[in-house]
Amino acid sequence: MTETITKPMLVLEAHNGLSALIVNKTPKYSGIWVSSLTHSANKGLPDNELVPLTDRIDLVREIKRLSTKPIIVDVDTLGGIEHIPFYIKAFEEAGAYAVVIEDKKYPKQNSLLEENSHQLEDVDSFCQKIQVSKGVAKDMKIIARLESLIAKHSMAEALIRAEAYVKAGADMILIHSKQKIDCTEVMEFAKRFREISDVPLCAIPTTYVLPAEHPFEIVITANHMLRASMKAMEKFANGEEVELSSVQDIFSLVGH
Repeated sequence: MTETITKPMLVLEAHNGLSALIVNKTPKYSGIWVSSLTHSANKGLPDNELVPLTDRIDLVREIKRLSTKPIIVDVDTLGGIEHIPFYIKAFEEAGAYAVVIEDKKYPKQNSLLEENSHQLEDVDSFCQKIQVSKGVAKDMKIIARLESLIAKHSMAEALIRAEAYVKAGADMILIHSKQKIDCTEVMEFAKRFREISDVPLCAIPTTYVLPAEHPFEIVITANHMLRASMKAMEKFANGEEVELSSVQDIFSLVGH
């Protein structure tokens, strides 16, 4: 069992220094999510592991300089097993509180793509990634991201994977789903997982809504800061009315 986390820990996405400053001063959220999707999109690139993880390490450093809140980092599949010690050490030195490794085959595609076939990593191979990561990390948490429901595999298979990842040393399990509105499958997973383990659970309710009472220790709002800013920029570029921050607002946030 890992250290106790105040439940629930609400985490909001930031994709650059400015968005990190905004999250840092917002009382509602106690952590920052560094997203593969928004990091890639902010560079004008697709979310398919095209952006090097070394760039994400630099982003973590940038955010750490500006924020006192714990940073949880989406590290995709974390690449080949031989690269893991370098990446884990680098992310921890950059200031990450935790990294989230997903159990897809490299190169992954974004889980929220409507029509896509997601290939999962072999269970033993992914367990080895967890074990190597845990062997290198000092205090940084290793979160195993389960993509079974995204790949339309069975709940039983998801639970088998989760139990294996816990035995391999994962500090937390992130169960991912793109079920629309209804959160039935993540709640069912959590209920059944609690019968076999007390390891903390994490959820990313992007397409579904969690009830006020739920069993997840961490809840991540994963891409909304980028989506909000993108919509505002599109409206302004098309001549639509948009409420703008003043230049003084910028100075008050970033300094002058």
